[in-house]
Amino acid sequence: MELASQVISEVRDDHTLADSVAVVRYSFRTVAAEFGLTRENCPTHPSFVTFEQLNDLRLKGVRLFGLYADSRQVGFVAIEKASDDLYYMEKLAVPPEHRRYGYGTQLVRFVLDYVGNNGGNKLSIGIIDEHKVLKDWYRKLGFQEISTKKFTHLPFTVCFMEIERSPL
Repeated sequence: MELASQVISEVRDDHTLADSVAVVRYSFRTVAAEFGLTRENCPTHPSFVTFEQLNDLRLKGVRLFGLYADSRQVGFVAIEKASDDLYYMEKLAVPPEHRRYGYGTQLVRFVLDYVGNNGGNKLSIGIIDEHKVLKDWYRKLGFQEISTKKFTHLPFTVCFMEIERSPL
């Protein structure tokens, strides 16, 4: 199957932000269902993200990007600068029907390029530690597990993973 024409562009206006909220919520519903996450036991999970929450991230300087295939949004990612050298990748989302086409990998590569182009060297993520399939996928991309932590406000353990950007 031939992949559609693709572009990654920054989410800059309310219309594309609203579309991105829908993509994130829809994409993360499978995770919420698999791990029994609800608004009550995990209100900060991306499957419950609101327009206001994503907009607040944007206003704080977190960069938001959508991946579009033939003008239809099929992915999303947020990039936050933590320090001169370290960036966080958040809310990487690809709807279930668009998975296994390389869109997630394309977004991760985009983020790594963004980090390097902005003087960073390290990219960090936090995922559900018990989500073995996702953890293995990130390992295949070169991420390494750094630590795990149990937060009292979350019904799961968080696994922190990092990757160092290879010099060009």
